[in-house]
Amino acid sequence: MAKVKACIFDLDGVIVDTAKYHYLAWRRLAHELGFEFTEKDNEQLKGVSRMRSLEILLSVGNIKIDDEKKKEELAEKKNNWYVEYISKMTEEEILPGVREFLNLLKDNGIKIAIGSASKNTLTILERIGLKDFFDVVIDGTKISKAKPDPEVFLKAAQELNIPPEECCVFEDAIAGIEAAKRAGMKVIGVGDPNILKEADKVIQTFEGQNLELIDF
Repeated sequence: MAKVKACIFDLDGVIVDTAKYHYLAWRRLAHELGFEFTEKDNEQLKGVSRMRSLEILLSVGNIKIDDEKKKEELAEKKNNWYVEYISKMTEEEILPGVREFLNLLKDNGIKIAIGSASKNTLTILERIGLKDFFDVVIDGTKISKAKPDPEVFLKAAQELNIPPEECCVFEDAIAGIEAAKRAGMKVIGVGDPNILKEADKVIQTFEGQNLELIDF
């Protein structure tokens, strides 16, 4: 069994909880379009690209828009609101135990990377003070295929110069777990074990975790 030499972290829902800001921005758009968008509806958007998220939102509101330019304008409007929200983030929004676990990995010579579809990754990392912490950051500006395509994780492994089978991914979304599996990597789910059952292991928090977590 190959020893884990690198850990790749999704950002939203793993390092920080930006899901609430996505939800607030999508709900604001739904209100502008004249319908309610609930937290339950929002579950469908986890780990999904921006344009696909818009399609789901429109279907919830029974709104049909064929004009691609109009759709792009709506997605852009949502993103501007989201950026407005995240630009007020602070270090206090790093999820419990994350900083300690990252330090533990670094102290033991394990490389760390971010593998996120978000185009706002660097803004968020800057706001929470972790921008220079990661060896590699692969975000939505560097990839063309969304999860469950493994591109984001394979690119991270490539830039880290570590073979995929020696990488372990931390993910909170089903699409991300599938992407990690397709990349040939170990994957640890962060969240509900009933939802993330395809992961090799599942944790609900990084608090109190040690290196045994990445022993396979």
